Amino acid sequence: MSGSPRPTFNGPAHIPYEKVTRHIWGDRTSGEVIDWIYVSSHKIHQLVFGLPPGGSFRHSDAHRTIFAADEVFYVLEGTLVLSNPATGEVRRARTGEAIFFRRDTWHHGFNYGTAPLRVLEFFAPPPSQGTSSAYAGTKSYLTSPKYTQDQWLGRWPAAQCEAAAELSLKVLSEPDIYWRLEGLEDPVQVGILASTEHLTVGKMVLLPGQQSELHTHGGDESLYLVEGSLTVRLPDSGQQPWFELKPGDGFYFPQGTAHQYMNASGVLSVMLFGVAPRYLPG
Repeated sequence: MSGSPRPTFNGPAHIPYEKVTRHIWGDRTSGEVIDWIYVSSHKIHQLVFGLPPGGSFRHSDAHRTIFAADEVFYVLEGTLVLSNPATGEVRRARTGEAIFFRRDTWHHGFNYGTAPLRVLEFFAPPPSQGTSSAYAGTKSYLTSPKYTQDQWLGRWPAAQCEAAAELSLKVLSEPDIYWRLEGLEDPVQVGILASTEHLTVGKMVLLPGQQSELHTHGGDESLYLVEGSLTVRLPDSGQQPWFELKPGDGFYFPQGTAHQYMNASGVLSVMLFGVAPRYLPG
């Protein structure tokens, strides 16, 4: 069972969309998935995957979709239907929504839209820690996937609270985001989608002309620019002092890298980021 490529960087790195590592995984049984792998350090893994209309991924003996990692799937475009085939749980996320699940969760994905599906994925601990294909091969093979939970028939929606307590796949929409204002002089909007001991995934929104304060994190950080333009400043890096990102570009910061974000455009700048393992420095 071969793993996916693991692009790594010796220091802070701008990752233009045009230079992202391309990969296809899967087989006739699991289905094939197109991956754009941005970074796979010793602490965090970030990629975008795509499925055509009506496309899906399931699992096969060589490609088992159960890992020892926390994962967030953020839908950039399309409609993602995600199932836990071990329990029959099925959840749906549309553009701008996300699905979060923890380690040891079987998952199958389906594009139930008329347009191509594109999903931003954050994954930690990363494959370099043995959490992906090597780990999946140690798990008992799921021979009988299911996509329904018949126990709720005859008592829905009365059983909503009971069903919610058993969910392994958590859909995250705008009301679920934990918002923070980070920085004292010019606070910026940071919304946390999910945060565990392994991974924090969030969204930052910069107003036109706004900039963040210089800051660091207690883990590696990777980001993806969703809309607008973004300037990344690295005043202490000893290399190129700033980079300009366009939508679809990524950036990687090793743990402890001091950096600053600036929006010099006349429109909102929206980015998604993942930090692993700790969000706060120190």
